[in-house]
Amino acid sequence: MTDNPRKIAVIGAGIGGMSAAYDLNKAGQVVTIFEASDHPGGLAEGFKEPHWDWSVERFYHHWFASDKHMLALIEELGWSDEVVFPTPITVMYHKGKFYPFDSIKAALLFPGLGFGINKIRFGLVGLYLRLTNNWRELEKYTTEEWMRAKAGNQVYETMWEPMMIGKFGEKWAKKVNMAWMWARLHSRTTKLGTFKGGFQRFADKFAAELASQGVNLRLNSPIANIQKGADGRLLISLKDGSQETFDQVLVTLSPGLLAKMAPELSENYLQGLLSLHSMGAVVMTVSLKKKLSPEGYYWYSIPKKAGFPFLALVEHTNFLKPEYFGGDHILYIGDYLEVDHPNFKKSDDELKAEFLPYLKKINPEFDDSWVNKVWVSKTPYAQPIPLLNHSKNIPAIQTPIDGLYFASMSQVYPWDRGTNFAVEIGRKAARLMLGN
Repeated sequence: MTDNPRKIAVIGAGIGGMSAAYDLNKAGQVVTIFEASDHPGGLAEGFKEPHWDWSVERFYHHWFASDKHMLALIEELGWSDEVVFPTPITVMYHKGKFYPFDSIKAALLFPGLGFGINKIRFGLVGLYLRLTNNWRELEKYTTEEWMRAKAGNQVYETMWEPMMIGKFGEKWAKKVNMAWMWARLHSRTTKLGTFKGGFQRFADKFAAELASQGVNLRLNSPIANIQKGADGRLLISLKDGSQETFDQVLVTLSPGLLAKMAPELSENYLQGLLSLHSMGAVVMTVSLKKKLSPEGYYWYSIPKKAGFPFLALVEHTNFLKPEYFGGDHILYIGDYLEVDHPNFKKSDDELKAEFLPYLKKINPEFDDSWVNKVWVSKTPYAQPIPLLNHSKNIPAIQTPIDGLYFASMSQVYPWDRGTNFAVEIGRKAARLMLGN
């Protein structure tokens, strides 16, 4: 313990918030985490049925072998032996069929690229993006503009345009900058990792470790307001009407939630928060009695023009063994959508009636008798939208209010959202708060 420990609040028990709390506590500060939910994990949270040994994430998650921040934290915690890295098969849609697309060889054999020059340009562009680190130059161009110029129209329209429309919708697909695409292609691996027992087990174990080290984790504790107190410290008002004072506060929620919680922020900073755009997500998780994919495919990338009412179909139990889930076969059916999309207001039964018939396109033998149970999860904040020269739009971690800090997935740019970068931004915030 330091001689004069600061009293610090972390708002949000997601992976970023817990990573910050870990470092702040280790440095001798007195740390309290406030979490609105009844469990830790944030967007990486999971759930499980009584007969499952592993949990299932509400919004499908995995790690890449290149996720150095997450894997380093796990190593520090002494849990590296609890990480597994299977190599599942990812497929892409072309003219009514799905083709493997998870290696250089598979990409070169993919019929959507045609022959000759298109495959050469695709390969050269992929190699360049793996090798270059100059993402700041790339953010000056939209993905569409750069890819059409470098890879050609057919390669862009076959390979990248469906992904852009699927991720960002017709409104934003043509506006997203090339640095976002660079980040996806620069370091991702075909090996995908998870924690034994699932991400919720990791979050629970991390929370328990923090508690054992003296961090006070307050679940079911939503925050209403953060303001400067009469003594110059930060006054947190909880939604239950209670108030507490802290020397420093770190908010790890969405930009919109920070803006609501801290209206005393300067007009420029508030305007910056509110000008950031993001896509929401609607994910249906389905437990089946039988395996859906006859070929054992894991991840189906589906272009919107193919007519499916969703972007991705993920057979989780072609990545992890069905035995972990009591023999059930687990599917994710997911989509990124604008927050005003009708699917956010539809009932679970309405979405089930809309989505499930399309499983026959994957396996004609499928029928509703295969279904054990369906869950639907929705979030308005799932995918930040990076526009041209987006680096100038990133909110500073240290806000204009003295002692108030902000760390979110909107600040990990040029990298894409994910738990690896939640660890990085959380620990970066902790260093700033400690003056390092």
